[in-house]
Amino acid sequence: IAGKGYAGVSNAAYAASKGAVISLTKTAAQQLGRHNINVNAICPGVTRTALSDANLRVRAQQEGLALEAMERRRAEAIPLQRANDPEDIAAMVIFLASPGARNITGQSYNVDGGLIPD
Repeated sequence: IAGKGYAGVSNAAYAASKGAVISLTKTAAQQLGRHNINVNAICPGVTRTALSDANLRVRAQQEGLALEAMERRRAEAIPLQRANDPEDIAAMVIFLASPGARNITGQSYNVDGGLIPD
């Protein structure tokens, strides 16, 4: 799991770690391809999890907004107007593990509703 978004100055280490995962993915794909091993990275966008929902509730409270209003605000920043569900990430994992992806390696895939276009 990697990320391609801008993390901001306060998250420089986080951003660097995600960039390192993408670089490692490319290197591993080059080295492991001869052994018929595919290596790819998934770069998820905003994904609904217990932790992200808890953070959203705290932010809504801090800003004096209803949770539903904060959820709408989050969705409006995403071109497809919705956050990921964990199943959206799982669908990409399933595809990349399928025979249909047998010639795909060394790639990084955004699953983010269009938030960070490549």
